[in-house]
This record gives sequence, structure tokens and C-alpha cells, in this order.
Amino acid sequence: MAALTTIALEPEVASAQPASSCEARWYAAYTAANREKIVAEQLALRSVESFLPLYETRRQWKDRRVTLRTPLFPGYVFLRMALPDRLPVLQIPGVARLVGFGGQPAALPPGEIERLREALSSPVLAEPHPFLRIGRRVRVSRGPFLGMDGILVRRKGRFRVVLSMELIMRSLIVDLDMADISPCS
Repeated sequence: MAALTTIALEPEVASAQPASSCEARWYAAYTAANREKIVAEQLALRSVESFLPLYETRRQWKDRRVTLRTPLFPGYVFLRMALPDRLPVLQIPGVARLVGFGGQPAALPPGEIERLREALSSPVLAEPHPFLRIGRRVRVSRGPFLGMDGILVRRKGRFRVVLSMELIMRSLIVDLDMADISPCS
């Protein structure tokens, strides 16, 4: 198994500002507890492009072990829309609010969702991880996460890279080979 490494997606400061145009951008919707899949289904019914990254986890129930597909970023669904079209989204049961600052929704940095989609479509082990601000910064030099910066952590004797989405303050941890990362300058 490859050594685990952690990568943080670096947001672009300018793109974290509220979007005021009618251009469709990616936003993060904060949902009620355990309502992410229902919200994603409702967005699809309303023809709103959405992205709900899932991962497989094994859980022990009283009588058996089950494999569940749960959200990689619990409590969040990503959606692409023009800001003036937010009212129908906010009316979906389970949507608490759009993530933002000062009462205004903030668009995710351009390309962040596309990079995340592309990286998660490759055969890589990814699971949720607590958001980190400290640790050694690394850059991925090969593989599906090429060019992404992250934070190198040690977990149970293995090296991992934590990918962080600054706007929603959530992270995921991925296993990468140590040969595929290099220190950031």
C-alpha cells in the first residue's frame, strides 16, 4: 500500500470574495445533519449542477458489517449556479445556507471542484480528515493530484497528505507515495 500523504488545496484569495455577477460559479451549501444525499437529489430535480463526493467506509452494526457510501465533506454539497438564482436552492428542505462571508455567499476558487473531481475519479484512497493549519507544506509532483499543495502528516507510522478546502474549513486525507511529493519552497 502506498504511503499516506496529506495535501491542502490552496484557495485563491481573490476568488474567495463574494461573486456579484450572473456567471455560474461553484458554491458550497451547508446542509442539515445527514441530509447531503437528499439535497443533492433535490438539486438534480431542479436541474442545478451539484457535486457530492462520497467515500466507502465499513461500519460494524450489532449483527453485521456494512459498507456505506458517506459524504467526504459531511454537511456540505457543492453546487454550480449564478448567484441571482440562489432562492430556489435555499428553499430546498435540508439546505441551511450557502457558505459565505458577511451574509453574502462566497464562490469557491475557480477550478477547485474540477481538480477535486478529477483527482477523486482516479484510484486513490481518500477519507475525511480534520482541517489542519500546521505541518510541513508539500507539493505533489506526480499522479492525479499533480501540482496541488498540501500538509504532510504522520498517521499511525505512515505519511499522508491532507487536502483542505479553505472556504468550508474541511479537509480530506489521501494516501500518496513519498516519491510523488516534494517540499514546497
